Amino acid sequence: MARSYSTLAGSANFEPQNRRGAPAVAPPPDVVSARDMVWIEGRAFLRGSDRYYPEERPKRRVSVDGFWIDRTPVTNAEFERFVRATGYVTLAEQELTVLGFPDAKSFALPAGSMVFKPSRERIPLDDPSRWWDFVPRADWRHPSGLGSSIAGLEQHPVVHLALADVEAYCEWAGTVLPSEEEWELAAKGGLEGSEFAWGDALEPDGRRMANTWIGPFPLVQDDPERFNGTSPVKAYPPNGYGLFDMIGNVWEWTGDWWLLHPVGKAGEPCCSVKRRASASPDDPLHVPRRVLKGGSHLCAPDYCRRYRPAARQPHPIDTATSHIGFRCAVRPS
Repeated sequence: MARSYSTLAGSANFEPQNRRGAPAVAPPPDVVSARDMVWIEGRAFLRGSDRYYPEERPKRRVSVDGFWIDRTPVTNAEFERFVRATGYVTLAEQELTVLGFPDAKSFALPAGSMVFKPSRERIPLDDPSRWWDFVPRADWRHPSGLGSSIAGLEQHPVVHLALADVEAYCEWAGTVLPSEEEWELAAKGGLEGSEFAWGDALEPDGRRMANTWIGPFPLVQDDPERFNGTSPVKAYPPNGYGLFDMIGNVWEWTGDWWLLHPVGKAGEPCCSVKRRASASPDDPLHVPRRVLKGGSHLCAPDYCRRYRPAARQPHPIDTATSHIGFRCAVRPS
């Protein structure tokens, strides 16, 4: 499905060609006042769910210290300011050289990223490659590939970013990615035990509360009143904390490595099942993966009911797509 370089090359390594990261640029003197951030008071809350997917279980009470979090996902306009200030080049914009096994030839991968392709007819939902394409030259500036642009999408979430790109932005901005627990507490908006960030009904009184998939997935949506892709970051109502797009629109990177089951205080999974799914970047058996939260405009009742605060999903750190973005956090020093 994804352009996961480690998957494509087995255990081979890859090196970007003409790789350029962000030069050392000092963050604003007062990060919180320079950004539109919301203070989330620390407290204990019920995390997870016992109703849906195994990786969300069990529901349990955890405690989180107070922190600030962006009111919206980082937008194309905000990311463009970072690129102008630093000259940063994202992973999707670079041609990569894959270094093979001993005695195997190296080979190049073109610059590009994964782009969603809707279907014109019903298809089985057991093979994501049916609705994802690797598109050469697709990147944050060209979300659908060559010929596309972010003109008119300045207030949409920036997408097509790998983890390294997101962390480079955070370092420049003087922020961090929120932890999985911080993100979930913020998404709940002060509610305890509700299915969604706004209550127990997906569409209370018929009102759409988030940019999620409507109708059979992944059929083309021809309704002009729906967004066929990402939406502006304040197009839907905020949650109880005044945060926008905590549900739907784009999945969001977090600061936590993926575990199939959550970790307890002693560092061990809290459940009897202890199988790991790439818990650290040094894991030799898997492509390292981070936790994504929030669901996206592709989450649908018949395919992916992950438009809930408790939902979580793993994603390879080297893979950029058209439906994953991020927001930043700041913790008191």
